[in-house]
Amino acid sequence: MEAGNPRLLDRVRAAIRVRHYSRRTEHAYASWIRRFIIVHGKRHPRDLGEREVTAFVSSLAARGVSASTQNQALSAILFLYEVVIGQRLPWMQNIVRAQRPLRLPVVLSCEEVASLLSRLRGPVWLMASLLYGAGLRLIECAELRVKDFNFDRGELTVRDGKGGKDRVTMLPAAVKRPLADHLTRVKAQHDADVAAGRGSVALPGALRTKYPGAPLE
Repeated sequence: MEAGNPRLLDRVRAAIRVRHYSRRTEHAYASWIRRFIIVHGKRHPRDLGEREVTAFVSSLAARGVSASTQNQALSAILFLYEVVIGQRLPWMQNIVRAQRPLRLPVVLSCEEVASLLSRLRGPVWLMASLLYGAGLRLIECAELRVKDFNFDRGELTVRDGKGGKDRVTMLPAAVKRPLADHLTRVKAQHDADVAAGRGSVALPGALRTKYPGAPLE
């Protein structure tokens, strides 16, 4: 197999999906592994070793990337060797991970949050209100679906959150009415899209195969 052959990345993606890692992890790992191979002249990783791995990770540090980014790149490369290629080599134990500095979080006061939200309108206001009121991460908010809201119980369900886990959190009372109005508008838009032969959405896992009509519902 030629170095950099897409089949290697296909094996990486297959190994990640078998372990039910998140789509974001799959994308990040595949991207780092591709960069690692390209940086070293598209040689196959079997022909590389501790020196090349260390040099790649060190080059990231020299460019000023964060410790978490550097560690993510290292995790992707070690996943490639240990899981995909099946090489658990002694030198892997000697690679030092970057230490993440301790940072104090910046927390807005209630007055600052109210001032910020008062300057937003439409879906942007709705998303910002959910981020603040329900304690959502940005990607969690962007991936919410109508089935995730329970207006009667005042709850919303986060699917496939950090660590691939689901969790239930509160639905802020202040957004219930605006959210219901938003869903009504989106439903009308969806009906028009489906009538025009569009309106399909992505589904996780094999649900598209199991429920052929679900992407349009």
